[in-house]
Amino acid sequence: MATDDLGYTVEPAVLPRRVVSLVPSLTEALAWSCPERIVGATEFCVRPADLAERAGHAVRRVRGPKNPDLAAITTLAPDLVVAAREENRRADVEALRAAGVAVWVTDVDSVDGALASLRRLLGEALGLTPEPKWLAAASRAWSAPDEEPGARVVVCIWRDPWMVVGPRTYAADLLRRSGFPLAPLDVAGWRSARYPAVTVETIQRAGADAVVLLDAPYPFTPDDGPECFPGHDVRILPERPVVWYGPAMVDARARIRRLMGRG
Repeated sequence: MATDDLGYTVEPAVLPRRVVSLVPSLTEALAWSCPERIVGATEFCVRPADLAERAGHAVRRVRGPKNPDLAAITTLAPDLVVAAREENRRADVEALRAAGVAVWVTDVDSVDGALASLRRLLGEALGLTPEPKWLAAASRAWSAPDEEPGARVVVCIWRDPWMVVGPRTYAADLLRRSGFPLAPLDVAGWRSARYPAVTVETIQRAGADAVVLLDAPYPFTPDDGPECFPGHDVRILPERPVVWYGPAMVDARARIRRLMGRG
């Protein structure tokens, strides 16, 4: 028996040996920790590319985080389904629990919170001891002092409507600790915002030193996005080191600083 990030007591019938992941970053964490236990994952769980080979068996794809195939999941008879408050719908989690499936939900909005959440999932829920080497390495990496504040950034994750990373997110904390705090936007409730919709004009008026466009979920490219911010320093960064908590945390800070020209 263990308690997930939302305080829900998860009581799988047995030590979980069959796991379905509905979160791409957690699928990667499981693949680096106990790949043989993964029996299902979403179509967006693209890392590692050799997931089935690592698992030693076929891994069934159960559609996406926002529209999981609940019938397919229950057919897999998982001992545990792994979800995230930010990624997955509450209705789907409740439907799985109503069907008798144990579901573990993560809720992460900081680097330290991510490390603690991963320890609970892997140690308490899955019974992995000792903790995976990558998790120990990530802990060491983030025990170093925070970088001095440098360029203030606005981080865009979508367009039409434009959506940005807000202060109350894992990505914001990771960027701040890497030396790239968010530039405040003129948006109601900004301090508690997660991913608010904003106008291009709001981003342009923010006074940011750089506008960061992530390559996912919206696939920003040099020809799609930067043209909206003439005269600004626009950087396109990969999504994984910025928003994925798991193995990506090991070198996220160093990688982001290199990509931003500060490494």
